[in-house]
Amino acid sequence: MVKKLFLALFILISLYAVREGWFYFLERQKLPLGATIADVSVEYLTLKEAGEKVAQVYAQPIVINSAIAGERVEIAPSEVGFDIDLAGMLAEAEAQHNALQWWVGYLGYLLSQPIDPITVPLLASHDVNKVREVVEIAAELMEDPTLPPRLEPRTLRFLEGKSGYDADRDATQQLMITALYNPSVREIELPLTYREPPPLDMQLLADQFEQQLDVDGLVTIAFLKDLQTGEEINIRADTAVSGLSIMKIPILIEVYRVIDGQPNFDQQQLLNQMIIESSNLAANLLLDVVAGQDNAYLGSDILTESMAALGLENTYIVTPYEEPARPEKPVHVTPANSVEELLTDPEPSMQTTAEDIGTLLSMIYDCSKGGGALLALYPDQLDSAECQAMIDLLMLNVEGTWMIRDGMPEDTTVAHKHGYGFDIHGDAGLIMSDGGDYVLVMYVSDPGVDWLVADLSFPIMRGLSRIAYNYYNNDNPYLGFREYELEEPHDEAVEVTDSAEITTTLSLTSTITAEP
Repeated sequence: MVKKLFLALFILISLYAVREGWFYFLERQKLPLGATIADVSVEYLTLKEAGEKVAQVYAQPIVINSAIAGERVEIAPSEVGFDIDLAGMLAEAEAQHNALQWWVGYLGYLLSQPIDPITVPLLASHDVNKVREVVEIAAELMEDPTLPPRLEPRTLRFLEGKSGYDADRDATQQLMITALYNPSVREIELPLTYREPPPLDMQLLADQFEQQLDVDGLVTIAFLKDLQTGEEINIRADTAVSGLSIMKIPILIEVYRVIDGQPNFDQQQLLNQMIIESSNLAANLLLDVVAGQDNAYLGSDILTESMAALGLENTYIVTPYEEPARPEKPVHVTPANSVEELLTDPEPSMQTTAEDIGTLLSMIYDCSKGGGALLALYPDQLDSAECQAMIDLLMLNVEGTWMIRDGMPEDTTVAHKHGYGFDIHGDAGLIMSDGGDYVLVMYVSDPGVDWLVADLSFPIMRGLSRIAYNYYNNDNPYLGFREYELEEPHDEAVEVTDSAEITTTLSLTSTITAEP
């Protein structure tokens, strides 16, 4: 009886095996159990069916989603140049299938468990540049970018920055590429990072200076020093320039250095005439005071030596104002005027740089506060009261309001000296504003012209001045120019005779106003 049972069981198993073998034979032309192409299951599919399925899966769009922005973008893989090598993958699958031993496949079929499965990796490529372009479009759509402080062009005031959500474009590109090569994960979340805006800083001011001074055909020069932090902006500020009447600032310092105590009546009158009226004759007479004798040339040499001792080696006078040049010493050689190509056409008789003059003004300021290089070098010849007296005198120079002074409210404390040459205009001043104290020195030159007209130079300098003022006083910016009528600039430094006059009139009567 037992033998009959075993025989019946054997017959049943054999019949089952034959039956399943026949079914397997019929399915042999299809890919076996567990077969995958590009991570897509293609078991029991023909090669054609497998190819169609793989192509369909990888043609699904990639979705870039942003829960923060509430936006989603669908991108067809073809838009980023994604291309699968379907023929290559099917050829590899066919080769593996043909190499599969019959009994191994049959055994796996019987056990419903692949023993040596066919596995074909994804063969595909994409266009990196197109991925970058698509991600950029999606990022611009979904992000609320952080905005830095910026200058409003119409009013020249600084607008505050704005916080926002910035997209991580590099990370998004990697996520998208990963999704392109993944048959099941076709949606990604755009990485957005919340950021506070950067603060208003000196670099932004420097950038705006660069833009304001980018004028075709003109040489534009600027130096700014923050008297609280010591930070500087230097735009061609080491360029040699004609001394002009701005050189009367070094003369002012030298006079106070050599006299004993306060100026006497005559000396004070000369100082007033030199700074307030820009008298060249008064400047030369004060160089006599520096020399201690009737010799303005000697006073010029003493001044030049004193500037060098302060580290201002580009600042000198070899010939006093409107005096004959020295045959034996027509020019003083400096680092600034020794460069291979000079940007301006500086007068050989007296020269400086915006950096030197700006540094000198900062020294006067520091001295008035009881410190700095002037008191360190000349502790027995200068004191803080004398430096404050210099500032007070420079504050009385109300001419030249259309440059530094015109870039700020009328009641702003400004101690400055301006100067004009045939082809160059300049202004240098200490500005003591509610938002901070700073030095500003500006020159505009058009080398080679017979006369630099004011409607070219003045708008540049007044605009630069207003940008600087609004940087320091951003809570209460200056939004308009004053109404005035002025004459073309003239300076005794460029007059041929004392009686020479320039009568050309430039009317600038329009008032620029702006709403906050």
